[in-house]
This record gives sequence, structure tokens and C-alpha cells, in this order.
Amino acid sequence: MPDLEQIRLDKWLWAARFYKTRQLASEAVAGGKVHVNGLRAKPGKEIKVGTILLIAKDHYHWELSVTALNNQRRPASEASLLYTETPESHSKRQEQIAFERAEKALYPQFDRPHKPNKKERRLIHRFKQS
Repeated sequence: MPDLEQIRLDKWLWAARFYKTRQLASEAVAGGKVHVNGLRAKPGKEIKVGTILLIAKDHYHWELSVTALNNQRRPASEASLLYTETPESHSKRQEQIAFERAEKALYPQFDRPHKPNKKERRLIHRFKQS
């Protein structure tokens, strides 16, 4: 990893693989989904090692500390070395994932809506006409 003093927030989020593109990272920061040291920031905010980030994405929340800077997008194994997550944040997220899995197991019919097949469409038409 190159020796950098500071890097743009949106670029770091992209390099750390929180967002697929810098555009998405930029929109998330501008939309208030990412806080730097507890405050809202702009995508061009310069961050450095030791900065505390709060990230909200897809109803999950991360609280992490920046441990390294990289301006290139690398494999996920290397990207995870760019930050350390607080144990509270990690445990909360794991609990939420477990809860969602249990909920999916209880209600599998609501898991994924599908397009009705020919038989189901006929039943729908009959029901609507009667």
C-alpha cells in the first residue's frame, strides 16, 4: 500500500469496497449516509489514518477506524486491511443478519416475488372476473 497522508473520503470508500463505484460512494456521502468523526461530510473531505467513520448502507451500520489509505481498488482481502471495525458494531450487524435469516426461514413465500406462470394467471383472471 502506498504511503499517503490523506485521501478523499469517496475514493477511500470505493477502495475499501463499501461501494462499487466512486459515484455511488459520492452520492452516499452527500446523502448523509457517511459521517466522519461524528459529523456529516462532503465527498471531497480529506481523511487520514485514525479517522472514525460511521457508514449506513442497506439498513446495516458500520462504525470503524481508518487504519490505512489506498487510492487503488484492490481485492477484498486487502481492502479489509484498510479499517478496523469496533466490536459493538460488528456484533450488532451479525445479530441483524441472524435475525433476517430467521425471518426469511419463517416466511419463505415473501422472500422473492415471482412472475405468475400461465396457470396462476388463469386463476387470477378467473378470480377477477367472478
